[in-house]
Amino acid sequence: MYFRVINQSNNALLFSKAQKKIRFFSKLCGLMFRKEISEENALIFYNASAIHTFFMRFPIDVVFLNKNMRVLRICQGLKPSRMVFCKGAFCVIECVSGLAAIKKVKCGDVLAVQNNV
Repeated sequence: MYFRVINQSNNALLFSKAQKKIRFFSKLCGLMFRKEISEENALIFYNASAIHTFFMRFPIDVVFLNKNMRVLRICQGLKPSRMVFCKGAFCVIECVSGLAAIKKVKCGDVLAVQNNV
């Protein structure tokens, strides 16, 4: 099932095909071993304050959110074989590298995850 991610601060559509990763194994694997991710795709991890990019083949942007879905931290161009965390984060979104800047996501923005209709 795909979800839309909207930046409520500027009413912009960020992703039209975001996937929630809930189960342990799907959270562990994330984008590992994939060759690429498109601009319309993203992965959403709830109950997470850290991610790793081990066994990934490309850099990604990582957006950390608190329980109110407010952006706490943005890591742009995170290269493979790295770990990053954010104190107070509840949710993490992984997307294609450079997209956070293109979509003008900034700390303090509030995002919403909605069902695709």
